[in-house]
Amino acid sequence: MEKTFSADYSSNITMLDNALRLNASFDVVGREIKINSRNAKLYFIDGFCKDEIMVKIMSYFMNAEEKEMKSLKTTREFANKYVPYVETDVLAKESDFIKGVLSGAIGMIVEGYPEAIMIDARTYPVRSVGEPENDRVLRGPHDGFVETLVFNTALIRRRIRDTNLTMEIHSVGKKSKTDVVICFMQGRVNEKMLNALRKKIDSVSVNSLSMSQQSLIDCLVPKQWLNPFPKVRYTERPDAVAASVLEGSMVVITDNSPAAMIIPSGIFDFLQDTNDYYMSPVIGSYMRIIRMFIFAMTMLLIPVWLLLIQNPDYIPEWLDFIRIEEEFTLPIVAQLFIVEVVIDAIKLASINTPQSLSGSFGVIGALVLGEFAVSAGWFVPEVVLYMAFVALTNFTQPSFELGYAFKLFRMMLIALIALFNVWGFVAGILIVIIEIATTRTVTGQCYLFPLIPFNGSALLSLLLRRPLNNKNN
Repeated sequence: MEKTFSADYSSNITMLDNALRLNASFDVVGREIKINSRNAKLYFIDGFCKDEIMVKIMSYFMNAEEKEMKSLKTTREFANKYVPYVETDVLAKESDFIKGVLSGAIGMIVEGYPEAIMIDARTYPVRSVGEPENDRVLRGPHDGFVETLVFNTALIRRRIRDTNLTMEIHSVGKKSKTDVVICFMQGRVNEKMLNALRKKIDSVSVNSLSMSQQSLIDCLVPKQWLNPFPKVRYTERPDAVAASVLEGSMVVITDNSPAAMIIPSGIFDFLQDTNDYYMSPVIGSYMRIIRMFIFAMTMLLIPVWLLLIQNPDYIPEWLDFIRIEEEFTLPIVAQLFIVEVVIDAIKLASINTPQSLSGSFGVIGALVLGEFAVSAGWFVPEVVLYMAFVALTNFTQPSFELGYAFKLFRMMLIALIALFNVWGFVAGILIVIIEIATTRTVTGQCYLFPLIPFNGSALLSLLLRRPLNNKNN
């Protein structure tokens, strides 16, 4: 049975002291005070409460008069009279009180009142709202989300000043009780998808979201363990979130994470970039078309080249330059797989290298390894050239996960071509198409929407950067 507060002040204090384990943790503070002739106790987490706020609240308590206090019959009347803060709440359940205190609010028990007072005067440690490292723009705002939930929702509110903008909060995790917000525009969002997302979030049963948004998405996505395609799009840009919400998408924001999840997200959504919208429609459309073309090449260039190398009769005269003239010791397939692994090794090493050295480390490492590998006769220059092209163009689209999904399928195509030649290539392409077509987003929508089911207007807006007007704003 859930514990509730009573009119007995001593039993309330004993219950909370035991539940919060004041003697076990130095940062969980219980401060006893006197409000005129009445006893009271404040509970808070050291580091979440500012001294100035506490002093201001205490000064009001010191000026309380017994005659006035006797006239206040309810806990809410006392809070309205003597708690000089905007956000206050009156709680009857012990569990709600403990959750509020551990979230950073100040909890208060006053003798003579059967309920507790919660003062939401929390202040989280936070970094500045600087531009995200992985989502930069040439023009446009240079602010970004941080790890504090209320700051992130405020950045969205600043851009959409409409009462239909809804921030619906949920709590996930039996132990962590992490705040998760679903952000959407009432009237524009698909209600069926919204209800499905609500049910999925409310049905999550885990102890904690240890990896923040990634832990949450692992609980939400359909269980397709062998499917590498990302099911949500991540962004740390408030302007990108605002635009997506106004288009009818839902955005999930998790406390302690600067990354917002845009839902639903199909494969065509990943081919957009924020920079497209800060250019003229012609330039933005051109950049988007080039991005789609180059990204398709990242998966198909190496397999098609290998297929032609294995079948020299298929090479037309105008493509004679792709033939390998040099002698080589390692099979071409082995060279391709080795270079794939080496590129990932350089990436991992760059991530764990201090920032001031990571850029030069990656460039120097790639140049030195490539030059010596070719000079030693391990690799042919064509392998190094084409793999370098693929590694660089993989960053033309913003999704790190989608890049690795295409990489895995590229490696699968290389292996199938090496084993079964032309039929291996055909089988690999069919596998990729089937995998994409059978993938489902978090809300159950087809991954190929708006191609399947077909929506011409939506597909055109994803393929081309259309100018803003009254019909598509």
